[in-house]
Amino acid sequence: MRKTIDSKKYILALAITVAVFVGALIISNKFSAQRIAEIKAIESNISMDILSSETQFALLKESSCKAVDHSSAFSEELNELAQKLSYMEDSLGAKNSEVISLKKYYSLLQVKDYLLVKQVQEKCGVKPITIIYFYSNTGDCEECVREGYVLTRLRQEFPELRIYAFDYNLDLSVVNTMKSIYGVRDTLPALNIWEENYYGFKSAEEIEIIIPQLKKLRAAREKAEAEAKETATSTKK
Repeated sequence: MRKTIDSKKYILALAITVAVFVGALIISNKFSAQRIAEIKAIESNISMDILSSETQFALLKESSCKAVDHSSAFSEELNELAQKLSYMEDSLGAKNSEVISLKKYYSLLQVKDYLLVKQVQEKCGVKPITIIYFYSNTGDCEECVREGYVLTRLRQEFPELRIYAFDYNLDLSVVNTMKSIYGVRDTLPALNIWEENYYGFKSAEEIEIIIPQLKKLRAAREKAEAEAKETATSTKK
């Protein structure tokens, strides 16, 4: 009788274990399917972004100085594309062939924007605030993650700031050419600001010391916000 009871316990325990395993497998497959669908949707959006970007480059090249917004021309599109690629890289891994292919195209778009800004500078006499950032995500640069967060925060605060981020180890001739032009060593993270190279992690405060215009932009914005608030208060009265 006792053996029968023990057998029933074992069978029940086995059934529960199998049920838990199958349930976990179903949930895992469901999340995997959702992630794959999400990534496919992002890939489709990126394809559209790339086509839109190519067209916008052509339009901006033909625009007059008066028509071009020097602070934000094309930068928002690049920022959005960077966020999508970052998500794909986190989901699929840095070594995924699709991620690498899209990263190469994104790098080319960045160089195109960089050259476009140079053309606008020569044509319209403006001096953009530019940072060229070289990083590595192969696990050999812990500070690159921190630097990436700092630059993302600065870009969000200062739309006028143009940041071009390149994977130092990406097998792409144009990236190698950029490294050669600016003489960037493999001491990462590396920032090129005003034609000077800075190696190792740089905080937002340190970058603002290198680029004093950022403090001026913040002060001007805070003054404008204060005046707008004062005007709104006066109007209510």
